[in-house]
Amino acid sequence: MAENCNHDCSSCGQSCSSRDPKSLLKAPHKLSKIRKVIAVVSGKGGVGKSMTSALLACASQSKGYNTAIMDADITGPSIPRIFGIHERATGNESGILPVLTDGGMQVMSMNVLLNNEEDPVVWRGSLISGTVLQFWTDVVWTDVDYMFIDMPPGTGDVPLTIFQSIPLDGIIIVTTPQDLVSMIVKKAVNMAGLMNVPILGIVENMSYITCPDCGRKISVFGESQVDSIALEHGITNVIKVPVDRSLTEAADSGKIESFDHNYYEPFFEKIDEQLKSKK
Repeated sequence: MAENCNHDCSSCGQSCSSRDPKSLLKAPHKLSKIRKVIAVVSGKGGVGKSMTSALLACASQSKGYNTAIMDADITGPSIPRIFGIHERATGNESGILPVLTDGGMQVMSMNVLLNNEEDPVVWRGSLISGTVLQFWTDVVWTDVDYMFIDMPPGTGDVPLTIFQSIPLDGIIIVTTPQDLVSMIVKKAVNMAGLMNVPILGIVENMSYITCPDCGRKISVFGESQVDSIALEHGITNVIKVPVDRSLTEAADSGKIESFDHNYYEPFFEKIDEQLKSKK
């Protein structure tokens, strides 16, 4: 048991001998069926977690899996915008119903609950964490093969709540090619180890641009750090995603599902194979 323990495991990230790692897991809604849950994380904002979550979901859906996205970034939700979703979520006597994308993916986000999607959410941490947990316990997720959780940055209240309360099959770590970010990635790796959650892969966004004239790859934000980080931590599934204006335009216009080059399909296939092998 850790020093100065207050015996409240719900607010503690320490690993100790008296802790049951499954004791805080919450059951989903009684009508939900969710087979695999993957969280998309990073130690800082602005590295493309939401884009990664969206494209992984698109890759999953393209393989014939019923796919869902939980937008756990309560104060900065962007998943609905990426998919062109502007309608509000509905509900019935059973619970809250997720909104569907044009391609049939299930989405729950704070922005589909607000009367005005541009209204700010000015809440304290405990209320935010409780809302995310309700996305798991109160929303009716129908026959989901893969759920991707778009996490807020850092290792604070919401990530800790999700790690402790939702049975994750693994996490994807998102980074960009800067020395500072590589240090922050290691924090995410160490948190995953502390919470006994496997790391399924690392995504390096904004890794390079391709010269339109000669085809040469140009590392505009510095040389890639992701291979050395992955090697250090024994992570074999790595993807380097370029700066792609057409991808940005598809996300800004809410047409991410129609983007005709999903960089994440081979990456997702490796994750799928890895999780199937663990059955």
